[in-house]
Amino acid sequence: MATEGQNRLERVVLTGEALSRLSPLLEADRAQAVHDLEADSHFSLPGREGPFHLHLSIQEGRLVFDIRRQDDTPEAVHVLALGPFRGLIKDYHLLVESYHLAIAEGREARIQAIDMGRRGLHNEGASLMRERLASKAEIDFETARRLFTLVCVLHQRS
Repeated sequence: MATEGQNRLERVVLTGEALSRLSPLLEADRAQAVHDLEADSHFSLPGREGPFHLHLSIQEGRLVFDIRRQDDTPEAVHVLALGPFRGLIKDYHLLVESYHLAIAEGREARIQAIDMGRRGLHNEGASLMRERLASKAEIDFETARRLFTLVCVLHQRS
């Protein structure tokens, strides 16, 4: 069910070469986060009316929020340094690798422990995302969690 009103993301587009080499688990995370953001999000820009289309990418080591109107005309571009997110992104990828290994080994207790760790990591990433976007956009906690997932998906190691 889509969020009522104007303060939401109607469409989310990720760009970057890392998307062509996603593991099945990261592709599932990407697809779920995009679906959830488009179905139910809170995203507003000061003094501007949505809903918005978000084109999210990493360019020259920076996170780029290219926010557009429904007709694809530019609304705002916000660029964030990735530095504050790097440790969390690294931990996210380590957890995804551990999760994949635990699934392959059929270790249910380990899978549950990793899931708990992922939830905590997403909470920390969401808090940081809200903090970094505070003067640029208003987002709720669940939207921030999903955006953090997409940042991790975009930030692939070669």
